[in-house]
Amino acid sequence: MKVGLHVSIAGSIDRSVDNAVAMGCSAFQIFTRNPRGWAAKPLTSEDITSFKEKLAASKIDRLATVSHMPYLPNLSSPEEDPFAKSLDSLIDEIKRCNKLGIPYIVAHLGSHKGTGDKKGIEKLVKAFTKAVKETSSDVTILLENTSGQKNSVGSDFEQLASILFQLKPAKRFGVCLDTCHAFAAGYDLRTEKTAALTLEKFEKAIGFEHLKIVHLNDSRGEIGCNIDRHEHIGLGQIGEIGLAHFIKFANSKEIPIILETPIDERRDDLGNMKKVKELA
Repeated sequence: MKVGLHVSIAGSIDRSVDNAVAMGCSAFQIFTRNPRGWAAKPLTSEDITSFKEKLAASKIDRLATVSHMPYLPNLSSPEEDPFAKSLDSLIDEIKRCNKLGIPYIVAHLGSHKGTGDKKGIEKLVKAFTKAVKETSSDVTILLENTSGQKNSVGSDFEQLASILFQLKPAKRFGVCLDTCHAFAAGYDLRTEKTAALTLEKFEKAIGFEHLKIVHLNDSRGEIGCNIDRHEHIGLGQIGEIGLAHFIKFANSKEIPIILETPIDERRDDLGNMKKVKELA
């Protein structure tokens, strides 16, 4: 079973491996930089060497490590300056992942700002196409499904597929499926039957061969609410039964599971990891 958390890089990026190991992770996700700013501190040779050495010495498979794009980039933006900055950020992030040996980068699909799905998708495809032309083939960009917020694209599996299958070369792209986002977008995951039906819809539209990472999160919001609010595993509107089905599915396909759950007085990261292992 490959399961883990989004872990901190505070201090230095190699600390993320220490943090993952300390939490009992067999997979983990990081931001390689400050996620709330445009500027990125350059990776030093010492940073890179230490990260790789610690990861190699751990029991964590390199193929179960993933980076997440910062919050500010909007790859669907109709505005030229924000779009150009977003594209530069994506290219830089891919290069950082390549240096660190991280095989996957999760990308948010952004907002078309009211210009419509078609124009937003055109900008997305333009951004991803240019990014792969300018970077190494060792890093795969994962398109993350959205919760259906206003002006967003990619909450519907068929639309996500239409974006994915426009992108070339195909081997440079895949999908990260977030359970909270899918539920908020209207896909029912609350029972074994409905979770299985949702996975069937994903398989029909996209195909499991393109699913590289699962973001396992419960949802504070009701089904179809279009609100991205993560909740502790089993304590939200999805619940234990449906999430257990998802965990068993991911394990059967050897797809790494990453938790992006809250930390509060009810439960911490270790508590959510424990719950996932119970449900498995």
